[in-house]
Amino acid sequence: MTDFTHFNEHGRAKMVDISDKKETARKAIARSSIQMKRIVYENITEQKNKKGDVLSVAQVAGIMAAKQTSTLIPMCHPIPISGVDLSFEWANTENDTYELMINAEVKTVGSTGVEMEALTAASVTALTVYDMCKAVDKGMIIGQTYLLEKSGGKSGNFKRENN
Repeated sequence: MTDFTHFNEHGRAKMVDISDKKETARKAIARSSIQMKRIVYENITEQKNKKGDVLSVAQVAGIMAAKQTSTLIPMCHPIPISGVDLSFEWANTENDTYELMINAEVKTVGSTGVEMEALTAASVTALTVYDMCKAVDKGMIIGQTYLLEKSGGKSGNFKRENN
């Protein structure tokens, strides 16, 4: 068990000690998506959704999620987040289906990275879009969620080659 960082000498879960790690500027960008029928796309883009402005609410939910990551993921450290930004891009796919691409960028200056915060923000943003639009289309599909890039820290930079 000594090779595992999140287990103590008794083989039980522990939070890794980061007190000796150097503080650096860190950034992570994660992506998620949600596919929907044309009617849902039109309701969102034409501001006709009965629950309100879908993208504004989803954006706030994503920001809140990034700030709450350590309360959701057991081994995540609570960290001071310097900034969170979410962006949206539409794609028209086959069979009159639309896909909303969600990018979540999270920054900090600290001893541990913000990959989990970015992934959580992207996921919760997609879930919020689903929640706000499910009355019109319960068949929406939340797509893959993954890390696009990260910078800072001991492990260095990462950039996904196929987005």
